[in-house]
This record gives sequence, C-alpha cells and structure tokens, in this order.
Amino acid sequence: MTKETYDLIVLGAGSAARDGAAKASREHGARVAIVESTRWGGSCPNVACRPTKAYLLAAELLHDIRRYAPQRGIDVSGPSLELARTRRWKDSLLRDQESWLDVLEKAGYGVYAGEATLEDRRTVAVGSVRLSAERILIATGGRTAVPGVPGIGETGWIDHISALELEEVPGSLLVVGGGPVGLEFAQMFARFGSRVTVVNHGPQIAARADSDAAMSLQMALEAEGIEIVLDSGVHSFARRGDHIEATLQGKTIDISHVLLASGRTPNVEALGLERIGVDVKRAGITVDPHQRTSVAGIWAAGDVAAGPAFTPTAQYGARIAVADMFGDSHTADYSVLPTAIFTDPELGGVGLTEAEAKMQGYAVECVVHQLRLVTRAQYFGTQFGLYKVVFDAPTRRVLGVHVVCRGASDIVGTLALGLRLGATVDDLAAMHHVYPTFAEGLKAAAEQAA
Repeated sequence: MTKETYDLIVLGAGSAARDGAAKASREHGARVAIVESTRWGGSCPNVACRPTKAYLLAAELLHDIRRYAPQRGIDVSGPSLELARTRRWKDSLLRDQESWLDVLEKAGYGVYAGEATLEDRRTVAVGSVRLSAERILIATGGRTAVPGVPGIGETGWIDHISALELEEVPGSLLVVGGGPVGLEFAQMFARFGSRVTVVNHGPQIAARADSDAAMSLQMALEAEGIEIVLDSGVHSFARRGDHIEATLQGKTIDISHVLLASGRTPNVEALGLERIGVDVKRAGITVDPHQRTSVAGIWAAGDVAAGPAFTPTAQYGARIAVADMFGDSHTADYSVLPTAIFTDPELGGVGLTEAEAKMQGYAVECVVHQLRLVTRAQYFGTQFGLYKVVFDAPTRRVLGVHVVCRGASDIVGTLALGLRLGATVDDLAAMHHVYPTFAEGLKAAAEQAA
C-alpha cells in the first residue's frame, strides 16, 4: 500500500477543483493532490458549457441563413444539417484527456486516477493508495437526475452529454424540464429539425427568472414551433417499437427521443460521507458561507455543494474555500449574480426579480422597454424580447435588471458592478450608449422611470 501526504487533497478535476488547487498552490505554496474518477477537466469544457455552446452556435447559424438570407438578397440553396459533421467540429474544439492530464501534472499536482473514498476526515483512499492531508476540498460535481417515472428505463433517455454524441437529429424530442439546459437543447434541436415538446412542472419556464422575462422567452420559443407544457410532469413512458409514448397531464404524445433536464444530483455516493458525518441533502453537500461542510477540515464547492450551480460560482466557491483553509476567511456573496440562458433570444438577469424584491419588502417599481422598438432588433424583425429594470421607489436604487435579447448575457454581466455599487435607475437613464446596439434598450427602459 502506497501512502502520500499533502497540504490539500482535491476530489474532482473540474472548474471548482482546478481553481481551488491553483489558488492553494500559487498563493499558499501548498502541495496539492487531485483525484478524478471520470473526466479530467470536469464537465464544463468537456461535455457541458463549451460543447453545448458550439451546438447552439451551429443552430443559430442554420436558423439565420434560413430566415434572413433571402430577405437580405443573399441566395443560398436550402441549407441542411449533417449532425455527424457538426459533432466532429464540436469535438475538434475540445482538449483531449491526455492533454488535460499533462496540464495538471505540469502544474505540479499529485494526480490520481480512480474512485475516491474518505476513510476519515484526513484520509482518502484511491485504490491501493492512501492520501492524507489536513485539508480536503470536495469538488466532484453532479450529474443528471433521473426522475422516478414509470417506464423511464425503457426509453433509452439522453441528457446534455449523450445528446451531443448523436449522429442523427431526433425526429421528435420530449424535453423533460424547462430550465436553462432544457430550453437550450429544445431550441437547438428544433432548429436542427426535430419536433420538440418541453414539459415543465412549474407554472413558468426558467423558474428562477423574472416572470415577465420568462414569458417573453416562452413566446419567442413557441413562435418557432416549440410546444411548451406547463404545470405538468410526465406520468408514464411506454416503448412502442422505435417510438415512445409519453403520458402527460391530459394527453399522450408520441416521440422518438426523451431528453432529461429536470434537475441534477450530486456525485457523492462513492465518497462515504455518511461514515464521517458530512451532511448531504438532495441539493448537495451542506456548506456554510465559507464553503465549510459539517466536518472540520473538509470543504465543498461547485455542483456537489448546495448553492448556485454555475461554472463561475464553482470557481468562486473554491477560492472562498481555499482562502478559508489558509486563514484568509471571506464569506460567499451571491446577492448580485448575473445569469443567462443561451437561447435565442438569450434571457439574462442580474439582481432581484420583481417577485423577489417584493418578498424582501422593497417598495418596488418596474419599467419595461420592448425589444422590437430597438433599431438593432428591427434588422431581425424581432417580435419578442424586453428590457426590465426593477428598482426601489424611495431610493431609486436598481434592484435587478432582466433582458431578453441577443447578447443579453453580455449586457447583464457588465451591470453586476453597477448594482453592487448602488447604481440608481437615473444613473442607467443618464448613461451614454452606442447606437445601434441591443444594449441601448436598457437606457430606454430606465428613461421611463424619469
């Protein structure tokens, strides 16, 4: 049996793990071990963020050629998609596993491939190797949650990972879940040529988004032919030869593929956390604002920890954890968190929704400007989209901004600093802007509060 001692053991090799390891090594001179059982580099660069956005770009390009080329005097013979070629292009953008391993080894980490199990709060077993450290960061990520729907095992369901490996476009697709992943894949495959239905348990798609913004996006998706079923789940699945019958609330639909996007579950089963007393809930490992778990000397960050599940917040949480480990303690603050759904139009938001602001007791006022009134949007014949500013009436301070348009992610991302510094709706109205851009709609919205 081999034994090794480190200053920090990091379980996982994704965004949180790599940022945590880098900070510990660079700023604190720590000797770091990284353990990974599945995928060097983690989900985001390999099977999630980067490859998904590549497919979304391909879908947007295909859509734009079909819709806008003829009216702009561009003659293009009917564009078609060969998904196998799109997949090869997507794969060419990704770093291979050997390259990821080389990067980590050159960074000076002890690198261990295999399933990690915590024997106690300072000891990690990886096969025949025993690693020990005063500090352990759990960053093992999450995976697609499989709902307990009768017949689901017969469907051969796909998720955001396996969908990107398809060689042919599904004839018809049921997307279970109306959150960011479900909506992005729904529009992507609809533009590729699938007949798409989205079923969502709640009363609105994009449950965490502002209700007006979510409705605006829903109308845009429905205008492209995507069917959206709200306040419903799937009651059962039944395999019928090469097709699947899905029974929803009040009707049965026939589809060729089922894509699961209704939630995530943390990768914790192999770790043996219950043996050493680390508290885990359905949403993930319970952490405090320092990313500490219920067991001293063990921290958690990224999708495996309860809290916001985004690549930037995974990195942020890992940095918070490492700072705490080495005596430079800070608390995590997600009060001004920009987020986006990369549909077309995108749905971007930062700060509080109107409903959240009211729940927190603010005297809320809102102003809205429709995207179709913005010159840049008129080039696209845009019908749906908006700019909404939520602000506190007495102080005029902006509480939240919600945008549905192309480039919304860039617009809300740049506003995060302004909200943190206390920008008012009058500040937004007085700012200069570039014409013609999508961003000018934000100024036009704010001017309505004068």
